[in-house]
Amino acid sequence: MSLTDFTAPWWFLLLLAVAALVAGYVLVQKTRRRRTLRFTNLELLERVAPKRQNTLRHIPAAALVLALVLLTIAMAGPTAEQRIPRNRATVLLVIDVSLSMEATDVAPTRLDAAKVAAKSFAQGLTPGVNLGLITFAGTATVLVAPTTDRAGVGKAIDNLKLAQSTATGEAIYAALQSIDGFSSVVSGPEGPPPARIVLMSDGKQTIPTESEDDPRGSFTAARAAAERDIPITTISFGTDDGVVEIEGRTQSVAVDDAAMEEIATLSGGDFYKAATAEQLRKVYDTLGEQIGYEIKRADASRPWLILGTILALLSAAGSLVFSQRLP
Repeated sequence: MSLTDFTAPWWFLLLLAVAALVAGYVLVQKTRRRRTLRFTNLELLERVAPKRQNTLRHIPAAALVLALVLLTIAMAGPTAEQRIPRNRATVLLVIDVSLSMEATDVAPTRLDAAKVAAKSFAQGLTPGVNLGLITFAGTATVLVAPTTDRAGVGKAIDNLKLAQSTATGEAIYAALQSIDGFSSVVSGPEGPPPARIVLMSDGKQTIPTESEDDPRGSFTAARAAAERDIPITTISFGTDDGVVEIEGRTQSVAVDDAAMEEIATLSGGDFYKAATAEQLRKVYDTLGEQIGYEIKRADASRPWLILGTILALLSAAGSLVFSQRLP
């Protein structure tokens, strides 16, 4: 701990007064001892100032000095890093509802497992976080604009329906647009609240068909998010063994980890892989901790104040017991 960890370090100048009190106390004790030694009767000296009493009577004074030191530290305003709930933030939860989410490689299905985990994530976020919900398949749909109402988000998650195709880039652009609209309304003197996109998908982009670097592709959208300082946390959900029945034909729907990781990298976000419902739940729990809380330096003077006060009271009580007067 250094002086920079205190909000008012100049209060430490009071320690000079404490040191002066200690010096004065020592001087008084030496003077008192010299006066006592003037007695020539050693038996009477032992009765007046026994050695055991001389030792014990210093305890209240020592406790008082320590109490003054602790109270001085408290007044100097010590701070410490503390985990504090965010009071303003915007999160867009973007969920893939393409037909590949019907695969049963994650029981009971990818979509059902995703619903459970996403609802848990929404309910666990701290109250100060505004959460929105977007789903995407061939197009992106804003189901819930950013809000602190978790009930509406949970109900929308329960009603998720599957559709064809995977337009990942469109989903990211829809999230960015939703964040911009919300930020323009709630922006204050400190600027808009920090924002993040949480993108969960199990497959490769199919719209546009050219590449992820297409003007409306997922990689281009990720770069646009980076320019606005909005990181994208991606969750690649599923396994390489997933299959679905589409129009009577069995099709492989393996996850595309590489594309999801690249989206996170381009946007300055984080990449997670979840191959089971339990892994997905743990990923969402981790994100809830990261998004819902922040580490800040906050006031930490209370423990010092409590200890200082207790020691001052003990000092007063001890002085009455050992020396019959306040030190």
